[in-house]
Amino acid sequence: MIEIDGSAGGQTLRTACALSAVTKKPCRVFNIRKSRPKPGLMPQHLLGIQALAQLCAGRLEGDFLGSEEIKFYPGEIRAKDLHVKIETAGSITLYLQSLLPAVIFAPNPVKISFKGGGTDVPFSPTMDYFCFTFSKILEKMGPKVEVNILKRGYYPEGGGEVEAKIYPSKLKPINLTDRGNLQKILIISRASEFLKEKMVAERQIAGCLEILRKLNLPIEKTAEYSQSQSQSPGSSICLAAIFENTIIGIDNLGKLGISAEEIGKKAAQMLLEEEKTQACLDEHMSDQILVYMALSRKLGKITASKVTSHCLTNIWTIEKFIPGKFEIKNNLIAWVPAGKYEELLTS
Repeated sequence: MIEIDGSAGGQTLRTACALSAVTKKPCRVFNIRKSRPKPGLMPQHLLGIQALAQLCAGRLEGDFLGSEEIKFYPGEIRAKDLHVKIETAGSITLYLQSLLPAVIFAPNPVKISFKGGGTDVPFSPTMDYFCFTFSKILEKMGPKVEVNILKRGYYPEGGGEVEAKIYPSKLKPINLTDRGNLQKILIISRASEFLKEKMVAERQIAGCLEILRKLNLPIEKTAEYSQSQSQSPGSSICLAAIFENTIIGIDNLGKLGISAEEIGKKAAQMLLEEEKTQACLDEHMSDQILVYMALSRKLGKITASKVTSHCLTNIWTIEKFIPGKFEIKNNLIAWVPAGKYEELLTS
């Protein structure tokens, strides 16, 4: 049984259980979220690993709210459609992160339906980042994810509704070290119907354009308002810089006391900071793609705008399950499967 210290946070739990399901190696995760103000399993962590257990006919021990230790015994991954009911504003994109590494090894396509939860909430990628950046980069490796957002959900009530259909595929290695020329920028600005009268979605775009006009590049803009089951108003903005070989994404959420224009400006400034690094992947995508690089079992390389502590923790967890090693030199991250070090030196 693989032993994992989960004190760093929920991502360690998600990665460990997902890789346990794929490799069929049981794991014990202890000290779950020990460093957090409220340690142990929160609803979003609990539902995520329980859904994963359903998918692979696995068995869990210690799966209750507040638990600081679980044991996961995986079974066979099945093409089983999943229905996840979320009573909180737990992030739907983080649930997908828990499930996707295993789902792409299912024998047939899998549909996951989420009832409740947050589509655009703090401390997680927005659904637009997931659709316009994450899923596009993942598709370069083979798997395809189709998302249908029926209702948006904002903090603190949630109330989102999302359907995701995942088409499994054998993972191809990824080699993203040259992003090519910047071709265009997408601006996707969303807000709930409560904020339509104040033109929040349009004002977020206006803030973006103040910063981005100087680039003299084609910009495609979308401003959209959506109804929500909850009474929680909210807004989000996502930018995707489309290069010849890659996509760099940034998102930002509306906040009380900060104007919509400032939210847009901040997102644009963040995108420009990412662009200056010349890296192929933004700091969040660099972290999220690591699991799939290792699961491809092939030599892969990416350039990251920043190698974060979160990224290093994820690397530590992945190397516990899959034979091989991540090599980091400046902003280059390479996955080297066991026995392939000579190939790295000559590539």
